[in-house]
Amino acid sequence: MRWLAALQQAGSERAIVLEPKDSTDPSIEYAVVWKQPPGLLENLPNLKAIFSLGAGVDHILADKRLPDVPVARIVADDLSGRMSEYVVWRVLDHFRRGRAYRTQQAQKIWHERMQPAAREITVGIMGFGELGRDAADKLRALGFRVAGWGRSPKSAEGVEMFAGIDGLGPFLATTDILVVLLPLTEATRGIIDAKLLSRLKRDTPLGGPVLINAGRGGLQNEAAILDALERDTLMEASLDVFTVEPLPATSPLWTHPRVFVTPHVAASSDPDALAPTIMRQIAAHGRGETLQHLVDRSAGY
Repeated sequence: MRWLAALQQAGSERAIVLEPKDSTDPSIEYAVVWKQPPGLLENLPNLKAIFSLGAGVDHILADKRLPDVPVARIVADDLSGRMSEYVVWRVLDHFRRGRAYRTQQAQKIWHERMQPAAREITVGIMGFGELGRDAADKLRALGFRVAGWGRSPKSAEGVEMFAGIDGLGPFLATTDILVVLLPLTEATRGIIDAKLLSRLKRDTPLGGPVLINAGRGGLQNEAAILDALERDTLMEASLDVFTVEPLPATSPLWTHPRVFVTPHVAASSDPDALAPTIMRQIAAHGRGETLQHLVDRSAGY
């Protein structure tokens, strides 16, 4: 297992095991998990903290028998960089008429499409944490206008920021390409619905609004997305995450001509890059230092 080997290499001074010996294994002080079985960590008497193997923590918090110990998100340049690469790739593909030109190539049509300048396009990022900030920086460097929306007010250089329910409508109304990087919580589940899509800016330089979801599948109502595409409320969509994964072969998203599907690969966790970050946190905590990037359980992230 790559993760086990990477963690062992990064933390050679600690004994690292694949799983507890039993439900009350006293040797376990830190847990590094991804979609752990419910109750696995409940009775470990010496557990001090839990770390996620990915950017999200909804898979950890779904365990209703989770012990009352700190939960830490993973924040690393490698993870942020991979997500920003995906976001920039999909923004540029929609912006530079990728779908239209692929269709023309298949039909052997030589036709130049009208192309707006990046400065004419506003990319709206829903979810303005570490990943959102990094993506915003890279998009701004390419000349795009960037807007950001989050639950609470934030500021970022060169980014028009919106917050809360009151700020959501104005944020959507200014957005040409919507990038969703929200965590999955009870408040955000199903947030990409017909109402939200209908509030996106209609008169865009691209001919219609675009959706890119690289956050969580539970954020989106896939029937609403398909309906918005059919009604031209939405021009195109790039989806990396889905309500059910793997995406069932029967899903019409696979074959819709204006949907680009990737198999939850926007920011795949690289054990060799991320294990040292986790082990440094564990070592620091063992020295009495405060853990970083702690999860607020009441907020869900």
